[in-house]
Amino acid sequence: MTRRDRSSAVLLCASVALALLAAGCKAPPRKPTRSRPIDAAPRKARPAEEIRTVLLPSPEVPIVSVRLTFLSGSVDDPKGKEGLTALTAALMVKGGTLALTAASLLERLFPMAAYLDVRVEKEMTTFVARVHRDHWPRFEPILVDVLLRPRWDAKEFARLRTEALNDVRKHLRTGDDELLGKEALQGLLYRGHPYGHYAGGTVRGLTRLTVEELKAHAQRVFTRARLVLGLGGAVDAALADRLGSALVALPAASQARTPLPPPPSHPVRVLLVEKECRSTAISLGHPHGLKRVDPDFFPAFVGNSAFGEHRQFGGRLFEALRGQRGLNYGDYSYLEHFVQDGYGTYPAPSVARRQQYFSIWLRPVEHPHRVFALRAALHELGKLLATGLTDDEVTRTRGFLKGYTRMWEQTVGRRLGFAIDDLYYESAPTLEGLRRSLPRLNARQINEALRRHLRPEQLRIVMVTKGAQALRKELLSGEASPIVYPSPKPAAVLAEDKEIARHPLRLRPEEVEVRAVDELFEE
Repeated sequence: MTRRDRSSAVLLCASVALALLAAGCKAPPRKPTRSRPIDAAPRKARPAEEIRTVLLPSPEVPIVSVRLTFLSGSVDDPKGKEGLTALTAALMVKGGTLALTAASLLERLFPMAAYLDVRVEKEMTTFVARVHRDHWPRFEPILVDVLLRPRWDAKEFARLRTEALNDVRKHLRTGDDELLGKEALQGLLYRGHPYGHYAGGTVRGLTRLTVEELKAHAQRVFTRARLVLGLGGAVDAALADRLGSALVALPAASQARTPLPPPPSHPVRVLLVEKECRSTAISLGHPHGLKRVDPDFFPAFVGNSAFGEHRQFGGRLFEALRGQRGLNYGDYSYLEHFVQDGYGTYPAPSVARRQQYFSIWLRPVEHPHRVFALRAALHELGKLLATGLTDDEVTRTRGFLKGYTRMWEQTVGRRLGFAIDDLYYESAPTLEGLRRSLPRLNARQINEALRRHLRPEQLRIVMVTKGAQALRKELLSGEASPIVYPSPKPAAVLAEDKEIARHPLRLRPEEVEVRAVDELFEE
């Protein structure tokens, strides 16, 4: 049995076991799940069996949770039509169905307290729905109509396109410098690559779209062959079969998945985004080839957590920049593409990718401290790779992750998302595997994994700032960037500051680019 087969078998067996429990240990009339590796060719079977299914029944939960994940995303946007997948999905969810106008759709959902939305990422589009089980009989046909019989209303198309354009012009460019920096970093890392444009689209790409193009695109990318049906909570085999049978009406075939070239190589290492702002947002990162099924993944995962776990106080980076020096609100690092789930701290599922990158995020710092903060982050990363984590740090991080990752699985919807991600990566359940591996991981394994996959010399940097040309001159000069604190600091911190202020940047003029913020996400 191959690893791919084992992964499918694990999911299948777990789902069947849970279904048996839900049915009082009586065998259901038919198998409730049909999970297969995501890239496997459709089997020659009756159409209903082509839909890959993840079923997580929880009889004690009264909510039906649905995640319809299509292996489609902004990588499927044709050149010049950036935003096509996102706008297509938005019009399906928010634009009404043949039976219901957009307003009528909301009026039907509101009394049921039903949740229905969609997330579009680079390689995944996930329609998410939740409703109390008592309302499912009325909600199910609405959900099916959203997928199969969207209204494609011209007026709603115009409204949602304006909303998408405002997202780029008035939110991304002007309202959220941290997100701006992170999205600009992805654009820099993947310039000219299918990952290179914002998933929400570009101004010109969105402006060019028509309703007819959206209809045709839905037929190409929202198909049975690309669908993984996730059901959890108050669900059973009969519900899964009924919904799966209804979705058989989706187009069967789809266009081939967009091939991904290697991450591009180009001379620009630093992008300075000129913007009227009161502080400087900094993001840096580099692509890597580490996969979840690689032996180094869990050691590197633990090492990254010790260095910069998202919105936690225990990371080295956070302690050095905020804890000891008070430079900003937070400093974090990520082994994979990371999206925060809502307003919490946990990672959102359903953002999986075939190619990944390591990144560091420094929340905005005062302009006078921007070069010092950048150097401090590079200095800390260099220390991590040179001297490694200590045994005490590893012990503390293992204990933290053992409990903290349980928090990531608190809801049925999140567990469904992670299960679908495991299917995508063809891995055994990642979080469970991580927790099992923790007692066996030691500092040597973790430090060696970090050294094999993190490459400071390959980092690309984005700084959203005011006075970008002056900053460019300062970066190219290579001159020291000492810091002056408003309050006393320990002698050890001040001594290390002298090293940080002189941390070599080694930049050439052609490697530092300045762009006005209005130029980003335009084409």
